[in-house]
Amino acid sequence: MKLLVLNGPNLNLLGQREPGIYGSESLDFCLQHLRDHFATRTDRNGQPIVIEDYQSNCEGALIDRLQQAWREGVDGIVFNVGAYTHTSIALHDAIKSIAPVPVVEVHISNVHQREAFRHTSMIAPACKGVICGFGLDSYRLAVEALIN
Repeated sequence: MKLLVLNGPNLNLLGQREPGIYGSESLDFCLQHLRDHFATRTDRNGQPIVIEDYQSNCEGALIDRLQQAWREGVDGIVFNVGAYTHTSIALHDAIKSIAPVPVVEVHISNVHQREAFRHTSMIAPACKGVICGFGLDSYRLAVEALIN
């Protein structure tokens, strides 16, 4: 089972940017921890879980990576869209265009406890589900959802 963990703007600064909100661990740490956690796991068909990742601060690059993942036949995408969550109709449309690949929107913080502008997701209606507020564990929960 091949999954893509896709990260949007500013997530390359995890561990440095607002650690009170996002924690003190880096994105590389998060991704390695995720791979380690699922290293011995398999999907329902007994296939190993393979986790690829990509991060970009550029909306167009994220769209290109979504389309590439679809062409490559990924089985699911975990997507922390970052601030584009609240503004990007283009990413919404890109997610819809790669159906039936399931996409799970994730956020490290509970966006509903933050500023009002963060309460609306342009992405959520195009996604299979949304997980937020569990720190870096949000990624693990999203992978579990895609496996199951």
